[in-house]
Amino acid sequence: MIHTMRWFGPNDPVSLMDIRQAGCTGVVSALHQIPVGDVWSVEAIQERIQIIEQHNHNFTPLEWLVVESLPVHEDIKKGLPTKDFYIENYKTSLRNLASCGIKTVCYNFMPVLDWSRTNISYEMPDGSKALRFVWEDFALFDLFILKRPNAPLDYTPEVQASAKTKWENMSKEAIAELTNTVLLGLPGSEEAFDLNTFQGLLDQYAHIGDSELRNNLYYFIQQIAPLAQELGILLCIHPDDPPKSLLGLPRVVSTEDDLAQLMDACDVTANGITFCTGSLGVRADNDLPKMVKRFGNRIHFIHLRTTKREENPLNFHEAAHLNGDVDMYEVVKAFVEEEQHRKQTGHSNPSLPMRPDHGHQMLDDLHKRTYPGYSAIGRLKGLAELRGLELGIVRSMS
Repeated sequence: MIHTMRWFGPNDPVSLMDIRQAGCTGVVSALHQIPVGDVWSVEAIQERIQIIEQHNHNFTPLEWLVVESLPVHEDIKKGLPTKDFYIENYKTSLRNLASCGIKTVCYNFMPVLDWSRTNISYEMPDGSKALRFVWEDFALFDLFILKRPNAPLDYTPEVQASAKTKWENMSKEAIAELTNTVLLGLPGSEEAFDLNTFQGLLDQYAHIGDSELRNNLYYFIQQIAPLAQELGILLCIHPDDPPKSLLGLPRVVSTEDDLAQLMDACDVTANGITFCTGSLGVRADNDLPKMVKRFGNRIHFIHLRTTKREENPLNFHEAAHLNGDVDMYEVVKAFVEEEQHRKQTGHSNPSLPMRPDHGHQMLDDLHKRTYPGYSAIGRLKGLAELRGLELGIVRSMS
């Protein structure tokens, strides 16, 4: 695998030199400063390439290998009449990326929220801090802070009663912290959605259910994947995080069957998958090694992390990379076998870009400002473990 790390741009507390010293040769980045739906110009893309490569003549070269993410405008997800305008902009961005030599593009199709957690500083037994999702706390936010209409339909009476008791005993500071965490928005951002306008965003999906969102996703991919195929670009969708319906919003990229339907909707290589073991691994019914073997030729980008389901299986936290519910040995072995198969069959992209996704905030990073899940040392630890695991598997198979 090609070892990479995500870099959020010049304002990222983790530097490119940090990424280089971690042993990476690839950078995963995006132009977060460009509003969603606007075209990524050649000039803006080249500027980012130049920043990433500026020290390549003196140090180990770095390359912008993967775009994560080229975001999909909400009008496309909602299937509004304006969707085709934004799809054309998306196509122009793909053409510009291809002209600059960037050929792997990650995206997601999650409505409104990109990912959801209820705690971004959950203390682990060793004193490090992790991301956590607690169903009762999410219900508390939904029922008593947001007060979403029809929210009680999504929670059992037991969960509602427990959430209410907890709500009645929470301090204003704890309420504010939970609110800001749930509404955190996009990775790499420290700006949350505004509670006063958030319900309005949800209301726009009032008449969009599972089938409607699937159809909107399939329409989108059917419009852009053929062009991506011509350009030599590999599109790879990121699974839902967490992989279940939240806030009454449908989620349609959560299971093996979801991925199979999407691959069939536009059966070209360019229509592919970002295989995130953390997101998919939250669900016990997802057999990850089996999925790698089934979708191997359509997986273009890998996120390796694991979560740990708690006593209440609806709750989970980000575990150390080798210690959660994901059988990382079998997953990495399946990817090694896929890469070997690609080499044997003359595949044009035999090596898959992989990044250690998320990491515990630990050691010196506990005293620094970091993006949730993206501190340097936790990811460095995860990458070191994964590299060792990969090397051991490769050597055992030679």
